Amino acid sequence: MSSLFQNAYYVGINLSGILYGIELILYGMTMKVLLKNKRKTRSDKFFMFFSSALLVLITIFVATEAVFGEEMWIVNANYPGGQAAYLGAYAAVWYQTLGTASSFVLNLLADGLMIFRCYVVYNDYRVVALPSIIYMGTFATGILLLYTSGVPSGDYFAGLAAKAGVAYYSTTIGLNVVTTSLIVGRILFFATQIRRELSSSVARTYLNAIAIVIESALPYTLCGIAFLVTYGIQNDLEILFLSLYGMFTCISPQLIVLRVIKGRAWTRRELAHTVSTMACGHGSTSLSDVHVTNSSAGRSAHGAGSTLVNVQLQTISKVDGSSTDLAGFDKV
Repeated sequence: MSSLFQNAYYVGINLSGILYGIELILYGMTMKVLLKNKRKTRSDKFFMFFSSALLVLITIFVATEAVFGEEMWIVNANYPGGQAAYLGAYAAVWYQTLGTASSFVLNLLADGLMIFRCYVVYNDYRVVALPSIIYMGTFATGILLLYTSGVPSGDYFAGLAAKAGVAYYSTTIGLNVVTTSLIVGRILFFATQIRRELSSSVARTYLNAIAIVIESALPYTLCGIAFLVTYGIQNDLEILFLSLYGMFTCISPQLIVLRVIKGRAWTRRELAHTVSTMACGHGSTSLSDVHVTNSSAGRSAHGAGSTLVNVQLQTISKVDGSSTDLAGFDKV
């Protein structure tokens, strides 16, 4: 184990601590918004449980990495053969396996959320068929990684465990890229349709939705790709990118949750502004049948992540009284 690996491990632990602080802030902001509602909907309860699960899992991941670093550098500083020998002897220690397991479950939650968001946007089970197959592959290769790295002779960064790790991270990172691309493509398509039929001010709402997806998932994807490349070629920087990837596996879905729940009230205000603008400035389009779905009812009926799209498209109608149903989005 080179000095570069040691330095990368040290830097990774410190960056994990900083990002963990950011996650605590995001979690606190999320819970503050959710706890303001005295009557909790099903989606509110889901968001609370989901966010709490993310926090618990990332806490385990950060703690196990920090404890192993302390054991390797401080408690066993004089271990025969040095830190390289200690890592080889204790790479499969129980709490390291626990940290790997927490990271695995964290990935399942993050990827599951992205698949669900993909279904919400398309409202079609067929669209999530491929992501679901990849998801099952992620589960299978993840179990293999846990077994090969957790046996007494296992080593997360070498041998069979490393090969299983490449397969696992290839599937989970590929899944994230696929779902994000599907979501962005769908929203961009409807933003273009709305801009052509109505106004750019309405389309701007959907372009903001793209920003939500990109800002939340892009760091997760980029760090995952960087880790996968360094892990595959067994570069010593792999441990640094593993720490970053593990943290953004938690932070990215937490950002999605926070942006969605904080965007509910803003969406209604923006909708009111858009309605007024269109009613005054567009003679060819009126809103004779304007209604806004109750936010709590919408969240309860459709679950996480659906309200933003639901509110916007259920409010628009043509002058002839026919609703502008854009490919079933008002059913989401």
